[in-house]
Amino acid sequence: QVEVVESGGGLVQGGESLRLSCTASGLTFSYAMGWFRQAPGKEREFVAGISWTGSSTDYTDSVKGRFTISRDNAEKMVYLQMNSLKPEDTAVYYCAATPKYSASPRLTDYVYWGQGTQVTVSS
Repeated sequence: QVEVVESGGGLVQGGESLRLSCTASGLTFSYAMGWFRQAPGKEREFVAGISWTGSSTDYTDSVKGRFTISRDNAEKMVYLQMNSLKPEDTAVYYCAATPKYSASPRLTDYVYWGQGTQVTVSS
């Protein structure tokens, strides 16, 4: 049974940092991981992705230089370090797993999803 669980969301002020964590258990294949977010009234969008080995990462333009995705396969953990947060980063953040080796920005490539964690950035 596969389970993906996010944690670490919260309420912060603009300019502050948060680190999101994601644990993915029950996966029996190599998998890339991604972080997505969905703001109220908007579609879910790709934020960052990391390959199975962690050697390759990808980011949406709006978070480049501010967010960093990483993973620890021994601990079955994926992280999203978010610095210099802005009010427009406010959203529910989702962690997801894809059986692809490399990270993908396509939502439909991801098979397993967590329930999401709320990130709210005040101005």
